[in-house]
Amino acid sequence: MSIAFKPDETFRDDYTYRNSLAAIRRFPFPFHQDQYMYSVNMEPHTKGPAGSVFENAFDIDEHYIAEMRDRAITLERDPGRCVSLPHMMDAEWDTLELIMESLSRDYPDMFTLARDGTRWTWTNKPLGIEQAFTFGDAATLPCPPFEYITRQTQGDFVIMDQRDNDLFADAGMITSQADWSLMFDAGMSFMEWHGPVPLAHELGVFERALKYLLMLQQGRPVRRLNWTMTINPRLDTSPETYPEWGPDRASVTPDNVGDKVHLRVELQALFRLPRSNGMLFSIRGYLASMNELATYPRWAKRLHRVLSTLPNELAEYKGLVRYKPTTLDWLSKFDDGEVLPAGTQPE
Repeated sequence: MSIAFKPDETFRDDYTYRNSLAAIRRFPFPFHQDQYMYSVNMEPHTKGPAGSVFENAFDIDEHYIAEMRDRAITLERDPGRCVSLPHMMDAEWDTLELIMESLSRDYPDMFTLARDGTRWTWTNKPLGIEQAFTFGDAATLPCPPFEYITRQTQGDFVIMDQRDNDLFADAGMITSQADWSLMFDAGMSFMEWHGPVPLAHELGVFERALKYLLMLQQGRPVRRLNWTMTINPRLDTSPETYPEWGPDRASVTPDNVGDKVHLRVELQALFRLPRSNGMLFSIRGYLASMNELATYPRWAKRLHRVLSTLPNELAEYKGLVRYKPTTLDWLSKFDDGEVLPAGTQPE
């Protein structure tokens, strides 16, 4: 496939990020119905329709080059956004192998992987990279294997180590998170990591999710969608940089809500790793402004209803409280009360 990249767009300062019409149409709108509540909404991460975000194991789109540049900027400012505990080296190599095999299989015009025993050569045409290295010998790469491959892959990544009938977030490359800190959460158990999420614990969501994930098998990845909202198309909304983006929540007005307020959707996939028995958790983010979503009135109607009925605890947890009323007023002009059938399709 051929992708028309937008290499010069930005996710900070002047915020030139925009979606093409094709990118809007493939946006993973997450709401099947007019209300939202947490659930264990996992399904097999199998190959989806051509052109959709579910087509390939790791989705590459028109924002690839710009997102990789933004990751490099964040890592230069804060190298602690990539963390891996010493016992995770086998899982690092597992991750490198999984991503290289997947990208070279799914995007052969952009990525190639040549193997001669343990001597491998990786070519990444969009980023102009050709690297020969010895699989298993980190000294033959310019940086550790997990950092090396995740500097070249859209989305954030956590590797969870499975032990004592639990999962521990023992490695991560996190530069586009929705207000959580890798430095704070590194090494936490599954329940500790998800401790701040309201309502879901009372519903037993995380207990069921952990039980399900502990049984995850190699070659049978699973996925789910999660969502939040953000002001401006900013990738790095971490607690460490809150002074840079937090005040933006107070900048939304009736005149700018269409451009400033963005729906932020995460395609979360989990892969069992072969040697380490760890689990790769990929968090592929997508941003669309209210103006872009309203290209399809069906989505604007449904989002208006979801936000109207969202429990206050979730609105506070997701940081929407300050600008939700303005967003609801703006979306209401699209909602004519039509009964919408279940489903996330744009039309």
